[in-house]
Amino acid sequence: MVAKVPSGWVVMGERQVFAGYCLLIPDPVVPHLNALAAAGRGQFLSDMALVGDALMAVTAALRINYAIYGNLDPALHAHLFPRHADEPPATRTAQPWALDWSVAPEYSDASYGDLKRRIGEYLRIAIRG
Repeated sequence: MVAKVPSGWVVMGERQVFAGYCLLIPDPVVPHLNALAAAGRGQFLSDMALVGDALMAVTAALRINYAIYGNLDPALHAHLFPRHADEPPATRTAQPWALDWSVAPEYSDASYGDLKRRIGEYLRIAIRG
């Protein structure tokens, strides 16, 4: 767990296919974005953008790829992938699911704990105002 945000929880991805890969999970869990009332929908999307801001600031990402599908796991969750200008040409324009996730590093506190802490701190400061 990285941080609690108004709409739910930010967690690090099990496989860090891109360093800083996070997921936003609503609390309470709902089946899809359209199951939320307008205010909850707006908060979830706003929090998703805030997590993107945190990832850009902490990882120096060029952009963030955002993804919400729910086809395989019918519970709303958003994937956030920091992307960098110095990625290898073979992956620079690939969508994340086209990559070989089996070779992506697994999350561990030893390898990614400091990154998780910095993302969480950015979010806590941003939410406090």
